[in-house]
Amino acid sequence: MNSVALKMLFGDTAKYIGIVMGLTFASLLMTQQMSIFVGLMSRTFGFISDTGLPDIWVMDPKVQFVDDLKPMQDTQLQRVRSVEGVEWAMPLYKGLLKARLDDGGFQTCNVVGLDDATLIGGPPVMVEGRLEDLRRADSVIVDIEGATDKLAKQPDVPGGPKRPLRVGDTLEINDKRAIVVGISRGTRTFLSQPTVYTTYSRAITYAPSERKMMSFVLAKAEPGVDPMELCERITATTGLQARTRDEFKLQTVGYFLKNTGIPINFGITVVLGFIVGMAIAGQTFFNFTQDNLRHFGTLKAMGATNLTLLRMILLQALVVGLVGYGLGVGLAAAFGYLTEGGNAAFRLMWQVLAISFGAIAIITMLSAMLSIIKVVRLEPAIVFKG
Repeated sequence: MNSVALKMLFGDTAKYIGIVMGLTFASLLMTQQMSIFVGLMSRTFGFISDTGLPDIWVMDPKVQFVDDLKPMQDTQLQRVRSVEGVEWAMPLYKGLLKARLDDGGFQTCNVVGLDDATLIGGPPVMVEGRLEDLRRADSVIVDIEGATDKLAKQPDVPGGPKRPLRVGDTLEINDKRAIVVGISRGTRTFLSQPTVYTTYSRAITYAPSERKMMSFVLAKAEPGVDPMELCERITATTGLQARTRDEFKLQTVGYFLKNTGIPINFGITVVLGFIVGMAIAGQTFFNFTQDNLRHFGTLKAMGATNLTLLRMILLQALVVGLVGYGLGVGLAAAFGYLTEGGNAAFRLMWQVLAISFGAIAIITMLSAMLSIIKVVRLEPAIVFKG
């Protein structure tokens, strides 16, 4: 009977393709939009991911996410270091400063100041140069996206393309000279501004002078000390906000989920994909069953039970569901592959695949239920009418 069910399905080529295309479109739309949403949310904590050595981030109690900068006094660093269980703690400056371009324009840069002695918090990957070169006078490291795009030099030939920033080139940050000693590669951030690394002491000279300059304290727990318990201890001792790396990531994502319209916009698109897939696949599958009622009636007249017909319809639904899901996910993955390295945020996780699979399963089961009800109520005598 399974072969009969498949012959019925594949025999009506037009409706088979229609059902598969409806499920493919639904699977593609839901998977793609959810993956872009996850990619965007991952970019919100990209800077935290790149700063992988510290266990704990200490900040002002009012900080809500990684780019919500509320500087602290430098004396807070010693208070954090004095907490029992802290192996080391280093200062980090993070701020938005303007760099002057060759054409006289300005580009806002995310300037990161690392501890002068240890350079903890530096870029995860160096494309050119070494991190230790930051100890040279007036030296900075620029991320490769900023170097090739927003901070690129004017064309060597009039009318030609801009020249990427190279090691040895100079920048002007807040009217102070900066010499590029390295090019780094890191995770793209939500704001997509060029990232410039330098030492902490040099970063605070680039920034406008204020009483409070330190953005974060990066800390490491001693071996055997639970980072979450140490965070509670730091908060109780200093009155500052202390978060583990994963907690700070979740806090950052939570801020964007709560205070932006991104989840609603992507959620609407995903729901529309589900509804459209349900409408197309459900209607087409029901019409397919309607056109084959005489065949089902004949099988009933020959002694086939309702359970047998139920298995046949479920098999047909399973086949079109798997084919449609596979094609949709494959197209979504191809989109991610083709846009990899570009500005499009795309991150295909197994959770996204599972949600998409569940949605397609619901669509196919609901479509099958409409057909099952029709077939169960079918009278075998229909084959003798007309």
